[in-house]
Amino acid sequence: MHGAHINSARHALDGMLGCGGRSMWKPAVGFIERPWRAAMNHRIPSPVETRAGRPGNHPAEYGYFSDGQWLTAEAGTFEDFDPWTDQVFATAARCGRAETAAAIAAADRAFPAWSRTSPAEKARILRKAASIVERRREELATTMARETGTTLLNGRFQLDLVVQLIEQAAGWAYLPAGELLRSDFPDTTQTVVRRPLGVVASFTPWNGAQILAWRAVLSPLVAGNTVVVKPTELAPVSAGIQVAEILHEAGLPAGVVNVVTHGPGEAGPIADEIFENPSVRCVNFIGSVPTGRMLAERAGGALKRSVMELGGYNPLIVLNDADLDYAVRVATFSAFFHQGQICLNARTILVHHDLYDVFVERLVARTSTLRAGSPLEEGTFIGPLITRDALRRVDERVQDAVAKGARLLTGGTHDGPVYAPTILVDVPEDATVSTEETFGPVVVVRSVRSADEAVDIANRLDYGLTSAILSGDTHRAVRLSERIRAGSVRINLPTIDDEIQAPIGGVRDSGWGRSGPHSLHDFTDQIAITVQSGERQLPSF
Repeated sequence: MHGAHINSARHALDGMLGCGGRSMWKPAVGFIERPWRAAMNHRIPSPVETRAGRPGNHPAEYGYFSDGQWLTAEAGTFEDFDPWTDQVFATAARCGRAETAAAIAAADRAFPAWSRTSPAEKARILRKAASIVERRREELATTMARETGTTLLNGRFQLDLVVQLIEQAAGWAYLPAGELLRSDFPDTTQTVVRRPLGVVASFTPWNGAQILAWRAVLSPLVAGNTVVVKPTELAPVSAGIQVAEILHEAGLPAGVVNVVTHGPGEAGPIADEIFENPSVRCVNFIGSVPTGRMLAERAGGALKRSVMELGGYNPLIVLNDADLDYAVRVATFSAFFHQGQICLNARTILVHHDLYDVFVERLVARTSTLRAGSPLEEGTFIGPLITRDALRRVDERVQDAVAKGARLLTGGTHDGPVYAPTILVDVPEDATVSTEETFGPVVVVRSVRSADEAVDIANRLDYGLTSAILSGDTHRAVRLSERIRAGSVRINLPTIDDEIQAPIGGVRDSGWGRSGPHSLHDFTDQIAITVQSGERQLPSF
């Protein structure tokens, strides 16, 4: 028996994946092959209102947010495209080094007052922000769908998590900010207190735009830091601008959170200012391993603290005593939710050979029921990939695996920007999809003879973000989890299982630092304060 928690998880999975048997892997009505843009073009703006834009039928124009104001950038704006229609969704400010320096200066000026702000005031602002997110839930979900191609299902899922996150973060302000240590000396009191660092630069991604942006902002904010957000150029609105809008409306003081946006290929000057400006004390990055490695090297060279939540090659292990139907549903969700564009997606499924043949057959059948098409249509589970380059990379890796001997059981094709959910078996070790995170709806399924073999395969790479084990014997699975080298091990759950209060983060090449209340340690310094009452006898004096 899996228990009440697993029954609850089953119900949630059924709601997301559906239980019907009719095939849904077909282009939606009106789905046509469309030309992709050759490049993202810049345009010079007409006079811009100094506030955030609002999405509508026409592209909204957004400024950048600095010192409590919406401002225009000297270089104008760039175009932000809808991955499904390939039309311009919005335009956003093309910030450079000057705008970034001004935003950092604003954050630095705001830091002394914000670092002394009471827990009650922080909590009041955050509770107001949570209510705003609830009020704007459908608008925010629609924006994410239009800007990043995520489905309404995923958008609403994210925003429900965002509300939980903000509400919980309001309570983090009251967590202990230090500890009392015992001393070997009489009349001596030793305390360790945690103090905020100063200005934190948070780099936010597109693939979980709202939840990851809020995570990147709230932890340093609650700890008493001020923040400069640099969202990806693929989602400047969802991954930064809207967060600033909501916090500003909630009453956050000017300069505490600032947002600088940039066009494609134009992050360099912003990064240079962040790493070279002494006011920035920490770099907080959520993204790929190669980019994280580069940023960590720069942070180390500048002696700035860094927090890195990076990608992974996440294994899902199906033991021979697993509930087969439930395992198939968990695997489908883990591999294909948000088109496989989540760092927590399962990249390989390791199935005991006793179940392998039936599991694969049922997985292919279940995958064929996933509805693909417009992310704005209710019921769509597979939407478009984020860019043409992303589609090309995914397809190249699938074709590389097939050319080297892998068998393609389903998928390996695309209709316009939507890549079909793809299952590969018999994949050789020298295929790129066997060793590197492939950010798309592609999963590798392998047969294993034992739990020991599954662990060996799960640990063979240097990644270590998340993992999952499915078993009818939870005690057995817990014992096995002790041998998995990953920041999270989900037992009888998908690899994607974000509970706000749990620490989420990687080990080894998947980074360091954690989300949730544990993250407050990442954004504070430990300061030791020792108080002697009376005189202490000093050596030789």
